[in-house]
Amino acid sequence: MLDSFGRDITYMRISVTELCNLRCRYCMPEDGVCKKSHEEMLTEDEIITAVEAAASLGIRKLRITGGEPLVKKNIISICRRAARVDGIREVCLTTNGTLLPELAKPLREAGVGRVNISLDTLDPDKYRYISRCGELSQAIDGIRAALDAGFEKVKLNAVLIGGFNDDEIPALAELTRRYPLDMRFIELMPMYDSGDFAPEAFIPYTAVTERLPELEPVCPDGGVAKLFRLPGALGNIGLISPVSAHFCRDCNRIRLTADGKIKPCLHSGDEYSLKGLDYDGMAAELRSAILCKPSWHGVLDAENRSRAGRNMNQIGG
Repeated sequence: MLDSFGRDITYMRISVTELCNLRCRYCMPEDGVCKKSHEEMLTEDEIITAVEAAASLGIRKLRITGGEPLVKKNIISICRRAARVDGIREVCLTTNGTLLPELAKPLREAGVGRVNISLDTLDPDKYRYISRCGELSQAIDGIRAALDAGFEKVKLNAVLIGGFNDDEIPALAELTRRYPLDMRFIELMPMYDSGDFAPEAFIPYTAVTERLPELEPVCPDGGVAKLFRLPGALGNIGLISPVSAHFCRDCNRIRLTADGKIKPCLHSGDEYSLKGLDYDGMAAELRSAILCKPSWHGVLDAENRSRAGRNMNQIGG
């Protein structure tokens, strides 16, 4: 379905939970979230009905997110059913990776084709700091499990944070020479409650190209990342720039939160509720949300924070 600016909306990100087993500083508060009642959250059947309604309007790609989607007890069933919806061509999943040793193969068998795994640092102490409670070894084990499970694509996501991990850009990029995976660097976004970060933390994606002058451009793959490759590497380097060089003109996505709200734009406070609606009602709300998708998200920087009205874990990373 085309929005009012002629963009073909084909991609829906679905958050299945606001909960997580980590507390990453750019994503959620240190004390976690106020756990909502089951009645406030979408049921599995409602999620699948939303997918069916979205597919009827032209959604072809799904990305399952959280919070941390793998803490959801019925995550395998959700993925399997979503992958079987008529019209859905691709189901992907974003995770911190810590639970992949047990779930990578079941997810692949359920129809998940691609996984993105968060990896902001290769230093165990820094990993513990940024996640507030995580262990790097668990994430590394999850990456190995994803590679062993045979996903069509494994991507690692590092949030670029000045003064924290910009000195690790070469080491993180080097992973693409050692393993058949992509490394993506994502600009830190000034989210609703990201008070931990001073202005100097918000560095542009060009910090990567400056530190890796040997990068060679690669043809775009239809996503939002600017693609490059190190000579002789097995995978690509992706640079995602929502702050310094936004890609709103080509945005083809909408987001569904775990409590049933459609967000036409990550950084807008506008939301359309699907909770409690039947198929026809969901399709109508989805159509309205798509038609009201804004042209761009407005200025984002250290002084101009996101107007999303939620933390990242409450929207879907």
